[in-house]
Amino acid sequence: MVKLLSAGALIFLFSAPVLALEYEDHNGMLMDHGDGHLMDMAGGMVMGQNTSTLPGGCDSIAETKEITVHAGHKYAEKFPGRMFAFDTQEFNFKPCTKLTVHFVNDDHIRHQWMMHGLPKYLYPKGMFHLEVSGPAKISGTLILPPGDKTYLVHCDIAQHMEKGMKAQLKVGKGDGDLPSIPGVTAYVVPDDYKGSLATVMADVEAAAEAAAVPVVVPPKTAQAAQPPKEDSVISGVTVIGLAIGLLLAPFLAKKFKGMSASEVVATIFELVRAGIELVIKLLSALIKRVLSNKNKILPGN
Repeated sequence: MVKLLSAGALIFLFSAPVLALEYEDHNGMLMDHGDGHLMDMAGGMVMGQNTSTLPGGCDSIAETKEITVHAGHKYAEKFPGRMFAFDTQEFNFKPCTKLTVHFVNDDHIRHQWMMHGLPKYLYPKGMFHLEVSGPAKISGTLILPPGDKTYLVHCDIAQHMEKGMKAQLKVGKGDGDLPSIPGVTAYVVPDDYKGSLATVMADVEAAAEAAAVPVVVPPKTAQAAQPPKEDSVISGVTVIGLAIGLLLAPFLAKKFKGMSASEVVATIFELVRAGIELVIKLLSALIKRVLSNKNKILPGN
């Protein structure tokens, strides 16, 4: 029995440091990289920290505030269809408030508390960013700008914001509400849990069939089925033209011998004109002969 108790005590003593490391405060290990950027080798990060520089329009610090924000899967249970969430979805502070955020990650994965839309001349890339991997806490400080404005706060890990890790921080009266803040504003794409899985799948299949466009194939005609006819390289007209050219070549060579280019062209036009006149005379004579035969009176019986 004593051996069992001793073994249990040893196991407890060796496991205690491990349990303590699971929920370690990262602030004691953060290394300052300048420009408000702090990080450690265990996955903790602070970006855009500003503890002393006043934003333009702020004459002094209006008030000093501290908040603790938890992040994790269990905080999304009250929001149907969500997977991750902060424990608080809306914050409100006076303009020019010096705000320290203690960000606690209750999950064994990486989460962020990221605030967008801050003035870029003071906050690099216009954001204040807290990040921690696994169950731990990290803290950072910023000074809120003047004016009434609503800022987006979310986790930028892929799909974490879409799954519910989203909030809004109003400075002064804010300038309206952001959409799809869990428990605060309506979702842009609301979830629908009315139908069963079978009903949803049937609706999806029906929509897919309705969206399908039938492909109409035109019927093959007899003409289309026949292979295209290829034109002969040397047609009958070409052969006749070549034959006439060969027959007339000696005559034309003799005719145009010693002539200049202009004289050759003039002679060709003259031959063409003479040929046309000859054809007209022949046609005229033929027409007259036909008409004269029609006008003859047949002898009586």
